[in-house]
Amino acid sequence: MPPASLPISRIAASLPPPTRLRAAVQFQFSFPASNLSRRYLSCSSLYPSPYPSSSFYPLSIPRAVRPPSPSTSTVTRIHRRSFYANIDDPKMAPQLEPFFKEVDNLQDAFLDRLRKAVAIPSVSAQDDKRKDVVKMGEFLAEELKRLGAEVELRPLGKEHGREHLDLPPVVLARYGNDKNKRTILVYGHYDVQPALLEDGWNTEPFKLTVDDKGRMFGRGSTDDKGPIMGWLNVIEAHKKAGVEFPVNLLCCFEGMEEYGSLGLEEFVKAESKKFFKDADAVCISDNYWLGTEKPCLTYGLRGCNYYSLTVSGPAQDLHSGVFGGSVHEPMTDLVNLLSKLVDVQGNILIPGINELVAPLTEDEKGLYKDIAFSMENLYESLGSTTSIFSDKEPTLMRRWRYPSLSIHGIEGAYSAPGAKTVIPAKVIGKFSIRTVPNMESEDVNKLVFDYVKAEFAKLNSKNTVDCALQHDGKWWVASPKHWNFQAAGKAVKQVFGVEPDFTREGGSIPITLTFEEATGKNVLLLPMGSSTDMAHSTNEKLDKRNYIEGTKLMGAYLHYVAEEPIKEQINTDNVAGK
Repeated sequence: MPPASLPISRIAASLPPPTRLRAAVQFQFSFPASNLSRRYLSCSSLYPSPYPSSSFYPLSIPRAVRPPSPSTSTVTRIHRRSFYANIDDPKMAPQLEPFFKEVDNLQDAFLDRLRKAVAIPSVSAQDDKRKDVVKMGEFLAEELKRLGAEVELRPLGKEHGREHLDLPPVVLARYGNDKNKRTILVYGHYDVQPALLEDGWNTEPFKLTVDDKGRMFGRGSTDDKGPIMGWLNVIEAHKKAGVEFPVNLLCCFEGMEEYGSLGLEEFVKAESKKFFKDADAVCISDNYWLGTEKPCLTYGLRGCNYYSLTVSGPAQDLHSGVFGGSVHEPMTDLVNLLSKLVDVQGNILIPGINELVAPLTEDEKGLYKDIAFSMENLYESLGSTTSIFSDKEPTLMRRWRYPSLSIHGIEGAYSAPGAKTVIPAKVIGKFSIRTVPNMESEDVNKLVFDYVKAEFAKLNSKNTVDCALQHDGKWWVASPKHWNFQAAGKAVKQVFGVEPDFTREGGSIPITLTFEEATGKNVLLLPMGSSTDMAHSTNEKLDKRNYIEGTKLMGAYLHYVAEEPIKEQINTDNVAGK
């Protein structure tokens, strides 16, 4: 055994040439007790690699065990998990090559799996489709069981206010139960938005149709059945390639995401110390690349406060010829109030809102310069050139790190084809504010309510007004420096050959914050689809390339997770905008 006083590089030099190691191996070194506590050492300590995307780190120290007695020297061992790697090929993460090849071999089977999933019209918002949502959950459970996972269908009870409907079950699955491996919790949803051919679809929405460009059209293809099938594909490809699964995988798939995730928040909190207690980190694939060519990892989302603004006047609708000009009209008051909320340049006019926003730091400002995004990407998504800004940086900042106010519609006014000369008795305007760090919902609500009340008073109208919060979801920001993100970044580099962009998004995924708060673990958003997938819209699609390479990315991410040094961090350490 080499003397303990030698540096690690000298110890490595004294060892025989590296070979592929599979078994549990132990080396014992003595270190001064004051310098190092008992740890697991990665094999990267002995075989450092200069390759930037390699899973090997010089002297990486994955997991602290028990600190030694101050009077004794420390015995350090190399954990068997560290020997998954093919040391002969430091550029390739552990056993990825056979896994990648198997994914390619199974492409047709993976497409067929997605085809079967899309064929089930699991529309959670429609009463008559609720049985299909349940059917989709059962399909998912059977697929997981066939792959060898332990599966449970957990009922959530009746839907509040519609007790004749059962909430679809949560599909819980566990694949692997090795205490020496990390445990990753993945989330997805198996319900979809409504879709009818007459809405403007070019193909049957619940029949997966692949065109000559490899675009796979079908409702749920990208949101979120494609990513869910990706996790199943990862398990199958490992099994058939004979590659050891690198982590323990926990799955939580729900069937009500498109209808408010009813019952899920309470369920996740209740299971935080039960089914989810072993999770080391969380991964969600329910968002999209910023563009169409370069993958990204998402570490932030805006929140959403959704409001109703009700103006009431006469006891019933009135004839505009008889009463027009002689009464205070609710519609006129409402339009006037809505115009006071936001200007045509997107500036929120409510005093005090902008003062709640975390200041922009120079470090954060620099993040936007290198992001692979052009205004042409935006124009492609818009189908027009109607952007407020002409440059990338202010556009992305407005989408990600500043609040926005959008007016969504008016209820109670005549909107059918043709003409109807009526004065509505009551109208309800609907608007939302996308919130960002450091905006708290209660503070935003007070500013909104006080402002609406003050502006309505200026109208001197005899009508009445009521502004109410319908629902809210808080913003979320995680630390992209966490090992969970670092592992995903290496996986992107391995699969796509580029460093990922680290992005935030303007939309909201409330369950992200729920998982973070319930488990206390870092949450990563790992998108599969691209910006042109048209989720929620007509002609939703997922590119075959994104589906197959995305499956590889998910698998590579799990392998790199197994090799990352464990450095537990507060989720929001050093995050710009916090």
